[in-house]
This record gives sequence, C-alpha cells and structure tokens, in this order.
Amino acid sequence: MTYSIVARDPDASQWGVAVQSKFLAVGSVVPWAEANAGALATQAYANPQYGPDGLALLRGGSDAAEVVERLVRADAGRNERQLGVVDRDGGSASYTGPGCMDWAGHRTGENYAAQGNILVSRETVDALAETFVSTSGTLARRLLECLQAAQSAGGDKRGQQSAALLIVQERGGYAGMSDLACDLRVDDHERPIDELARLYVLHDRLFGVTPDEDWLPLNGELGAEVQALIARTGHSTLREWAGVANLEDRVREEPRIDPVVLEALREDAAPR
Repeated sequence: MTYSIVARDPDASQWGVAVQSKFLAVGSVVPWAEANAGALATQAYANPQYGPDGLALLRGGSDAAEVVERLVRADAGRNERQLGVVDRDGGSASYTGPGCMDWAGHRTGENYAAQGNILVSRETVDALAETFVSTSGTLARRLLECLQAAQSAGGDKRGQQSAALLIVQERGGYAGMSDLACDLRVDDHERPIDELARLYVLHDRLFGVTPDEDWLPLNGELGAEVQALIARTGHSTLREWAGVANLEDRVREEPRIDPVVLEALREDAAPR
C-alpha cells in the first residue's frame, strides 16, 4: 500500500527517494540512499534488510540490475516484496513480486525507478515516471511534484497516512559536514504529501542556497532598512539575529544580504 520513486540528479550529484503510504511512519522503512553509491526503496511486505544490504552492493560497484537480482534471489519472501534501485551512474531496476496485492507494478528509466502496490491503478506509477521525466529544478522539488501527481492520479487504494523525502549529496548536508541533504518525514497526517511539501519550504528556507548573483548590496536605503530591522528585533548585528533564526548559513561577512534572509528579517521585525 505504498508508492515511491527513487532517482538521481547527475548535475547535482544527488540521489533521493520520495514515498507515500497508508502506513505509519513510512520514512522509517522504505527509503535508503548513500551519496556516490545510489538509492533504493523497499516496500510491499518490505524487507528492511534490503536497505543496508543494497547500499553495500551499490557501494561496492554493483549496478541497479545486479542489486535487485541478488537481493531478490536470496530472499525466501521475494514473492511479496517490491524494490526499486538507482545506482551511482543512473542505471535503474525494479522488482514487483507476484504476490504483491493489486494494483502493483513499476516503471524504470534513466535516473529513476517508480513502483507501487495496492494502488487504484497503474496510472499512479505512470504519473510518478512521467512527472519525473518532464520536470526540472532541484531533485527534491521534482520528487515532491512526483508524489503530488501520483496522488492526483489515484494513489494508494487505502488512502494516505505518511510520506517521506530523503536526499543525499556528498557534503551537501548541514554545515557541509554531512551527506544528508534532506531527510523529512510526515509520520501520521490526513494529507501527508501537502504537509511534506510545507516542511520542505521550511527546510529550503534554512538550508537552501541562493545564487550569488541574486544577493543584494547592503548600501543606501536597503542598508539603513536592515539596520533598523535588526534593532527592532532586539539584536545588534545581522549575524546575531540570524543565529537565533537558524539562518546563520545564509549570512556572509560581506556587505550583501541573501533575499531569503531579508524576507525573514522583515517578517520577524514586522509590527504585531
């Protein structure tokens, strides 16, 4: 009773998984990914050991098809399993056991593997695949769009409950000291995909990167406005305020300001 998409963004060197299910805390079971190795989703009557074992095979150089073949062959419960894998080079493979409940199936292509079980129809998996192929932007935003399209196409036959988004990139996580670029989970919610999208907006505000050319010079009227806003918040410097607002990664020691920081500062200093 789950649908997911596993994918790679070759330009950003990112791998990720997005998933939704009528199941509590699906993010604790289905998605697995490792930077520069690949990603996978284990679902249906999920075998959680597919996660660490699959990543070990990917890390060792196995391609997606070999990972699927080796995991499934060694599993006595294979008939009720579903698995999707994307390797370090964007190769993909999926498996849907004959014992998975209808509708169950998958689609694969360059840089993606889409799969689902106990779905309203195959249109859910088609929507995952076709949305991924037709969209652009960051991997996280594309995967969220895939989930939204899949739900609109019918989704899980039993409804919605939880969703998750996992993205990995070498040194792409917090403070450049982690490979975990995004790990968001909605464990129990009436509209988990909408809630996941809301959380991602917050995540991107804190940890996203604004292109250098979009930063604004802190001089003239804008410089004066920012100083007044900082004072209104009760802080003495922009960096001090940003530390409290968890936006310190978006502040530099130069006379320019990230537009995201400016918007947040204006909101914080607005009269209430």
